[in-house]
Amino acid sequence: MNDGKLYIQMFSLHGLVRHANMELGRDADTGGQINYVVELANQLGMDERVGRVDLFTRLIADKTVSADYSNPIEVVNERFRIVRIQCGGRKYLRKELLWDHLDEYIDKTIKFIKREGAVPDIVHGHYADAGYVALRLSEFLGVPFVFTGHSLGRSKLAKLLEEGMKEADIVRKYRIDHRIDVEEEVLQNAELVVTSTGQEVEKQYGLYAGGRLPVFAVIPPGVDLEKFYPYQHALMPEYQRNEREILAHVSVLGELNRFFLNTEKPLVLALCRPDKRKNITGLIKAFGEDLELQAMANLAVYAGIRKDISVMEENERSVLTEMLLMLDKYDLYGKMAIPKKHEFEYEVPELYKIAAGKGGVFVNAALTEPFGLTLIEASASGLPIVATNDGGPRDIMKNCENGILVDAMNSREIAGAIKKIVSDTELWKTYSRNGIINVREHYSWPAHVKAYLERVGELCTAANSTDFSADHGDTATGKRLTGINYFIISDIDHTLIGGDNDRLEELLRVVEENRDRIGFGIATGRTIDSALAYLAEYGVRTPDVMISSVGSEIYYGRELVYDRGWHAHISEKWDREKITGLLSRLDFLTPQEASSQRKFKISYFMEDSDERLPIIHDLLTKNHCSYNLVYSQKKHLDILPARASKGKAIRYISYKWEVPLENMLVAGDSGNDEEMLRGDLLGVVVGNYSPELEKLKGQRNIYFADETCAGGILEGMARYRFVEKSRGEAV
Repeated sequence: MNDGKLYIQMFSLHGLVRHANMELGRDADTGGQINYVVELANQLGMDERVGRVDLFTRLIADKTVSADYSNPIEVVNERFRIVRIQCGGRKYLRKELLWDHLDEYIDKTIKFIKREGAVPDIVHGHYADAGYVALRLSEFLGVPFVFTGHSLGRSKLAKLLEEGMKEADIVRKYRIDHRIDVEEEVLQNAELVVTSTGQEVEKQYGLYAGGRLPVFAVIPPGVDLEKFYPYQHALMPEYQRNEREILAHVSVLGELNRFFLNTEKPLVLALCRPDKRKNITGLIKAFGEDLELQAMANLAVYAGIRKDISVMEENERSVLTEMLLMLDKYDLYGKMAIPKKHEFEYEVPELYKIAAGKGGVFVNAALTEPFGLTLIEASASGLPIVATNDGGPRDIMKNCENGILVDAMNSREIAGAIKKIVSDTELWKTYSRNGIINVREHYSWPAHVKAYLERVGELCTAANSTDFSADHGDTATGKRLTGINYFIISDIDHTLIGGDNDRLEELLRVVEENRDRIGFGIATGRTIDSALAYLAEYGVRTPDVMISSVGSEIYYGRELVYDRGWHAHISEKWDREKITGLLSRLDFLTPQEASSQRKFKISYFMEDSDERLPIIHDLLTKNHCSYNLVYSQKKHLDILPARASKGKAIRYISYKWEVPLENMLVAGDSGNDEEMLRGDLLGVVVGNYSPELEKLKGQRNIYFADETCAGGILEGMARYRFVEKSRGEAV
C-alpha cells in the first residue's frame, strides 16, 4: 500500500464465511478451515506492519442461509474486511459445483480491485479453488502468490478408494480429477506454500509432481487464548466472565444433561464434522464395546449442525444415521449425547471447559488429520487429548505432551487410552497443565503472525527489488491496467499496418508518451503467433491487450497471459465438432490452413456470399447450433461461438477492467471490424476502408478518416481529442 504497509488479499471461496457466530460443522464445506482463515486475517489486521487485509469469499443470497452472507462488504475492523463476490448465481453451492464459475469470480474481483484503486502486495489462496483464483490474479497483477491446501485431492482420492468407492464415482461426485490438475498447476507456480505440519509437506504435497517445487513454510496455526482459556479460570469467583459466556455455559450444560442419567461422570468429548474420514463411528464403537469405560464416563459427540438428517448431503446423512444406529445397537441411552447444534463463538469454548471441569478427555479419532485445530483449542482449555497417530496430532503431542496417540482403526486402543487418562488423577492433571502451558508457547497467534509476515515480507521485498514480471508473465500489465481508464484498440492489417506506414512510427510514439494513462491493444483476425510475428516485423512492441482470431482469444502483455474468463464465457453452447461436421457437406467451402484453425474459430475460404451465406445459416440453425458468422473481404469466412467477436471481446475488456466504452477508441478497415466500431465506442474507419463499411457512414461515434492506416488512426484521435480527454482537459 502507499503507506509502506502490506495489503494482503486472502481467498476462501466455499463454505459460509463470516466473522462472528461462525456455523462450523453446518456442512462439509464449513469446517475448521473457515475458522483458521478468518482468525488469521483478523490477527494479521492487528499487526502494525499490515495496512489492510481483505478476505474474499463468495456472496450468497439464499433463503436457506443467513442474510449475513449476502452482505458485499463486512467491515470487521479498520484494517480487516470480508469481501463477498458473486459467481455462479446467488444460491449456496457445494465446492464441487463452483469450478465452472471461478473465472467469473476472477473477473469480478479484478473489477473490485479497479474500483478500490488498490492492488494487493500479495495474494493467498486457501484450498484448491481459491488457489486457482489467487494464481490467476497473481498472473494478472504481478504479485507473489501464496497457497495453503488445507486438504489435497490426491489424499482424498486414496482414502475414498480405500473405502471401496469406485474412481469413476469419485470423479463424477467430487470432480477430483479436475481438482488434482488444479493443485498440480498451483504447486508449480506458488512462491510459498504455508502448511501446519512437516507431515503435510512429505505425505500430502509430496504426492504431487509439483510438490517439490515451491518453498514451504511450516507455521502451526494459533489459538485465540482470550476465548480458549484454562477451565480453572471459569471456576474462580473473582474471574470476570461476560454475560454471553455465562449464558452459553448454562445452555450447553443444560443440553448435555438432558441426555445423561449420571451427569457427574467425566465427559469424553468429540467435536467434528459428520464426515466418514473423522471416524466418529470408530469412537462410538470403542465406547460401546467397553462396558468398563461406559461405567467410568459419558460420551458427547458434536457432529456438526443439523435440523433434518433426511435432507442432508449423502456423506453427512450416512454418518449421522450410522451414529444413531450404533447408539441403539450398543444401548447407549443415558450415556451418550448427540446434540443437534452448537454455536461456535461462545458455546464451543464452554464445551471444552465443561469437559475439563468434569475430568474428561477430548478425542480426535480421525483416520487422517492434517492438523487438528480442535486439539489445541481443547488443550488450551486444560482438557487432555486422545488423538489419531497421524499428521498434525503427532506434532501437537510432541510439543504439548498432554495426551495419548492411538491407532484410529483400533477401537480397543482408543478405549484404553481414554480409561488410562480419566482413571489416573495425577496423570490427568499433568496432561491438563502441560496443555495449558505448551499451547501458549507453541500455538499462539502472535507467533504465527510473526512467522507468516517474515516469510511474506521476504517475498514482497524480492518482488519489489527484481523484475518479478519476468518470471510471472508480464503481469505488470495487469497491475497497470487497474490504473488506466482509456484505451486505443486497432485492427492490424490495413489499419495499424499497411500502405507505406509513414505515420506508424508517429502513432507508436504518441501511444508510448501517454502510456501512463492510455492502454494499447490490437483486435485482429490473425492467430496470436501470426499477429506477434507481423507486429515484430514492423517494430511494434507487444500491446497491453491482444484480441486475436477474430475475437475468440484474449492475451495480456509480453508473456501473453491468457484470459481464461473470456475462454469460459464464450465456450457456452459451443460445439466445434458438430459445426465442422455439418459444414463439411458444403462443397463451396474450402478450409483454411491448419494454422488458422483454433478451438473457438473455424475458418474457410468462400466466394459469392450473397447466395451461399443463407445456406450456411439455414444448415446451422436447423441443427440447433450456437454460433457467430463473420464474413470479410469477400473471401474469409469465420465461424465463432455465439458470444465471440472482436466487438464483444472489446466490451468484455471494458467490463473486466472497468474502462468506460466512451473512453475506448477503436479503429478498423473491413467487415470483420464492423461490430466493434458500433455503439458507444469511439470508432475510426481509416481512409483505405473496404466498401462493406460504407453503411456505417453517418452513424454516431464513427469517424471516417481521410488518411490511410496509422495516419487515419492519428486523424481520428485528433478528431475525438482523445489524448486531451485522457488528461482530463475540457473537450
